[in-house]
Amino acid sequence: MLYHLLYPLKSYLSGLNIFQYITFRATSAAILALLMSFLIGPWIIRLLERHQIGEEIRATGPQSHQRKKGTPTMGGIIILSAVILPTLLFARLDNTYVLIILMAVVWMGAIGFTDDYLKTIRKTKSGLIARYKLAGQIILGLAVSAWIFLAPEFHDFRSVTSIPFLKNYELDFSYFYPVFIILIITGFSNAVNLTDGLDGLAAGLSAIAFSVFAAVAYISGRVDFSNYLNIIYLPGAGELTIFAAAMAGAALGYLWFNAAPAQVFMGDTGSLATGAALSTMAVLLKKELLLLIIGGVFVGEALSVILQVGYFQWTKKRSGVGKRIFKMAPIHHHFELSGWPETKVVIRFWIIGILLALFSLSTFKIR
Repeated sequence: MLYHLLYPLKSYLSGLNIFQYITFRATSAAILALLMSFLIGPWIIRLLERHQIGEEIRATGPQSHQRKKGTPTMGGIIILSAVILPTLLFARLDNTYVLIILMAVVWMGAIGFTDDYLKTIRKTKSGLIARYKLAGQIILGLAVSAWIFLAPEFHDFRSVTSIPFLKNYELDFSYFYPVFIILIITGFSNAVNLTDGLDGLAAGLSAIAFSVFAAVAYISGRVDFSNYLNIIYLPGAGELTIFAAAMAGAALGYLWFNAAPAQVFMGDTGSLATGAALSTMAVLLKKELLLLIIGGVFVGEALSVILQVGYFQWTKKRSGVGKRIFKMAPIHHHFELSGWPETKVVIRFWIIGILLALFSLSTFKIR
């Protein structure tokens, strides 16, 4: 918005020329998102407490988590508020990439909000029925696919994706690309949701992942950098740097209140929206496979649940007694039950996330 309002006035006030630079606008968006989180966080937490919108802790979870019962949830509102406004202010609103990513985060945020509302306010134990939630994720995947196939910006690379470690080669899914997009968006929105089980875990990992995507978006949107690194040049994709920077700032600001002991949980409002934003960014930047490295911890958390459930059902079918691979899934609970303090699990997972982030960036040169 500020770009459209102020940049045209550069001929009258030369200082306004700064709004043409993505780096300036991205930094400004990140700082504003961080400050907004700090400012609105306490107010939203008090509001949630006043209306007794607290987390329900499942009895089958670690017993140490029972003390968290009643902690305000739906804190994802902090993240969404702190990312949407800075993006609207500093990004170009005539940019297709920005419009798609905003649509994705608002849509999944609304679905997550509905789920949290049903669980915490209406006291519906299961919240939003799983198939409705899945339907919402599929609809988002179809909407993103349709937009990509119809928008002229994607004309030359509608159905392709980059392959890490290989240069000048892309994998073309052709008409199966929408299915691939649906799998990526559904899988990652659920993976972030599963990871959001310890104080600060999902927020910290999200800040790391979005910081990487800010760099990837900036590189992909510059013809000189993309040609040098032999990656797909995406005209206009640099504007996603602003959204990614805002998400990183919002996640860090939210982490101020979510760090152990957490004052608020993001709930599905935040986790589903964050996962959808990550996966949609990967789709738009043609880095879906690289997402598996950048968000490797999220992938590991989801796989631990799949393996646990699959192995339990398989052994029960064979012997009549279900067995488990882990003490509890997702895998962060396994380490908790193995004697690791919650903060140690979180910090070590952050370290793994940072290592994966650095490795993902190195793939641009190891090709």
